[in-house]
Amino acid sequence: MKVLITGASSGIGRQLALDYAADGNDVVVCGRNNDALSEVQKQYPEKITCSAFDITNKESAKSALAQINGIDVAILCAGVCEYLDVKAFDADMFERVFKVNVFGTMNCVEALLPQFNDSARLVIVDSLARLLPFTRAQAYGGSKAAMHYIARGLEVDLKSQGIKVQTVSPGFVKTPMTDANDFEMPMRVDVEFASKAIIKGINKNKRDIAFPWLFSSLLKLMSILPEGLQVKLSEQMARKQSS
Repeated sequence: MKVLITGASSGIGRQLALDYAADGNDVVVCGRNNDALSEVQKQYPEKITCSAFDITNKESAKSALAQINGIDVAILCAGVCEYLDVKAFDADMFERVFKVNVFGTMNCVEALLPQFNDSARLVIVDSLARLLPFTRAQAYGGSKAAMHYIARGLEVDLKSQGIKVQTVSPGFVKTPMTDANDFEMPMRVDVEFASKAIIKGINKNKRDIAFPWLFSSLLKLMSILPEGLQVKLSEQMARKQSS
C-alpha cells in the first residue's frame, strides 16, 4: 500500500510515517523542512521517500504532488495553532491559521485527486477543538470546524468516484505544537497512541476517528447541549485556566 502524509516532519505525521513503514507500506513524507523529512526517511530508507514543499504555495504543492502516483491513502496532517488575545485582537492571525489549516489542505486535495487509485482514502485531520467555543481558540477551532465540514461535503461528492473520505478528530496529543501550550491539557496522549488509533480507525472504515475515547465522548456530549449551556461551560473552563 502507498501512503502519503503531510506534516510528516514531526508530531503525529512523523509517527504515522514510521508506523506505516514498519508495517511494510511505501510511505511518502511531505513537509516544508527537507532536513527533518530526511531524518524520518533514515529510519526506513527502503520504504520512505521525501517530498518537500510548502502546502500554502498552491503551485509548489501541485508540482510536487503531481509526481506521486498510485496513492492508496493520503493523510493530511499539516497544521498550525495560534491563540487569540481578545484584548489585542489580531485579524491577521486568523488569516495565518486558515492559510495553513484550510487553504493549504485544500491545495493538497486539489493536487491529489487526480493521483488517487480507485477506492483511495482521503483522510483529513481536524480536531476535537471544533466541538465547543473554547477560550482563545477561535482561529484554530474555527479552521478545524471548517475542515470537518468540508470533509463531510467531499464525502458526499467523492463517493461516486469510489474515494473514501475520513476525518480524524484528536484531543490533546503530546507534540511540539502542544508542548507550547500554557494551560492544562486533560487526557493528553502520546503520538504512539494517536498513530495507532488513526491507523486502526482508517482500517475499520470509520468516518470520524476521534480519540481518546473518554475525552472525545465527553466533548461530543457537551456539543449537543443548547449553545447557551456550551458557552457557560466554556466560560467556566476559561476561568479555571486563568486562575
